[in-house]
Amino acid sequence: MKIDIFGMFVDEIAQVIHPYGLPKYRALQIAKWMYQCGVYDFDNMTNLSKDHRALLMDNFVIHTVATQAVQQSSDGKTSKYLVSFHDGSAVETVLMRQPYGNSVCVSTQVGCAMGCVFCASTLNGVTRNLSGGEILAQVLYINRLLQQEQAAVNNIVIMGSGEPLANYDNVLKFIRLCHEEYSIHLSYRSITLSTSGLVPEMNQLAREGLPITLSISLHAPTNEIRSQLMPINNRYSLPEVMDAGDYYAEQTGRRVTYEYVLISDVNDKIEHAGQLAALMKGRLANVNLIPVNPVMERGLLRPDNKRIQQFEKILLDKKINVTVRREMGTDIRAACGQLRNNVVNNSPKAR
Repeated sequence: MKIDIFGMFVDEIAQVIHPYGLPKYRALQIAKWMYQCGVYDFDNMTNLSKDHRALLMDNFVIHTVATQAVQQSSDGKTSKYLVSFHDGSAVETVLMRQPYGNSVCVSTQVGCAMGCVFCASTLNGVTRNLSGGEILAQVLYINRLLQQEQAAVNNIVIMGSGEPLANYDNVLKFIRLCHEEYSIHLSYRSITLSTSGLVPEMNQLAREGLPITLSISLHAPTNEIRSQLMPINNRYSLPEVMDAGDYYAEQTGRRVTYEYVLISDVNDKIEHAGQLAALMKGRLANVNLIPVNPVMERGLLRPDNKRIQQFEKILLDKKINVTVRREMGTDIRAACGQLRNNVVNNSPKAR
């Protein structure tokens, strides 16, 4: 069986090609062809000898992604791609053209096992973890599209389908690969990782020494409401999650973002805003309010604009750093999992 080298560090490539008689310095050339030039056919790696190219084709393979479906928002700012891997598994990757640059939202698992009631990603459960290379392939796929516009990926949000910290090793490898000079050489500070609150892994991440932004899916100001919305809260309670967030801020010096999906008549009342303000007081944190992107199968509704503004004002009056996420892609149902579920429900090949 041929060895897939996509997603390997240079030293890993050097290690696997050395037994075939290729000098280790060839590893850097191969990495640059894959990660920087988007060349996935060994025969087109023209600074390698013909013999070396033939040897590579005989013993190695480069698996990336193929386009399965595309949705474009009417304003042209959000593009959603269903991309498939060599085994037929498919995930969603989203490009968001923001005033501060181009952001790509990547998936880390095929599906999701967290069971959050407002999310479409978890409707069909989780199939498998993605490798570091499969996560990187999503970024490079978007980067190649942007290069046609003389642009590039400026920010990465690890907030697509799946729980990143449930796929810890592969996600960390992906993050480190993105930072390498022979890859896209992206600053760690341009990467945001979102978690539903896996406390041991959050604490481990805090000790990695990576100044990435941590985003915690909070979505409720009390244990009772959070348990109704997020089953993971029955394993790691709200106080434990907040302690882990504080530890991350302490270890990294980075402000933690707390995501709060606003759901009409569930967690959007005046009393909830007051409870959230009390919870955030004194913490190195931002609150990001997200009007829920309705998922047909869930039946949860978005609060009206007056309620959203009222909720935000209460937090501002309490001196809490808060923003309301600018809604993008609602006309293409851009919430995680919706495109994939539509394809999965109509074509078993997408599973």
